[in-house]
This record gives sequence, C-alpha cells and structure tokens, in this order.
Amino acid sequence: MKNAEIIKMKNAEVKKAEALILVEIIEYEMNSVVIKTIIKKTTGNVSVLSLDVGEGLVERISAFDSFAHIIDGRAEIVIDGKSTFLETGQSIIIPAHISNKIVANERFKMILTVIKSGYE
Repeated sequence: MKNAEIIKMKNAEVKKAEALILVEIIEYEMNSVVIKTIIKKTTGNVSVLSLDVGEGLVERISAFDSFAHIIDGRAEIVIDGKSTFLETGQSIIIPAHISNKIVANERFKMILTVIKSGYE
C-alpha cells in the first residue's frame, strides 16, 4: 500500500432536506483517499470516501462498530486478518475492538457509518 495523500473535503456536512446521489458527491483523486463527511454527531458520523487504486486506510482498532457500504467499484476489507471482497451494493459491519484495514486493489467509493452509542 502506497503512502496516500488524504484529502478531507471542506463543508463538514452537506445540506439537509435535499436529495443526494452519494456516488456523485465525491470524485476520485489520483494517489489519494478522499473523505467527505455527510453528517457528524457525538453519537456517530456518516462519510463518503473514494480510494484510488493502491491506496487504503491503515490497519487500526476502533472503539466503535462501523458499517461499510460499497457504492462504486470493489473493495478489500480485512477484519482480524481475514479478507472480504465487496462489490458495488455490498456491505459489511466492521466490529469494534478488532483490527481492520481497508484496501483499494482497484479504485472504489464507499459510505462509512460509525456508531458511537450503545456501548454503555
């Protein structure tokens, strides 16, 4: 995996009460991971990401469950050392407290929802 340039788009949230086509609100950038936050709250957030081929999100362990949904292309999600390949329209829950990483063997776009409540 290359050392990606991560581009965080401005505008923390998109306009409310307007229809969205999520695959169209984020573009691919060469050699980059692009992140656009759709909504951010203390209880969690929803972001749209685009990853160019060869890029990824480094291996990490999150304190919260995450829901990854592929909206364009094909992604490799590695959870606790096991790879799962997801295509457009497929989703996976990434459990809290388990190592995971996201790899772009080809470019793809995804919605990533992090749930920060319910852990009491």
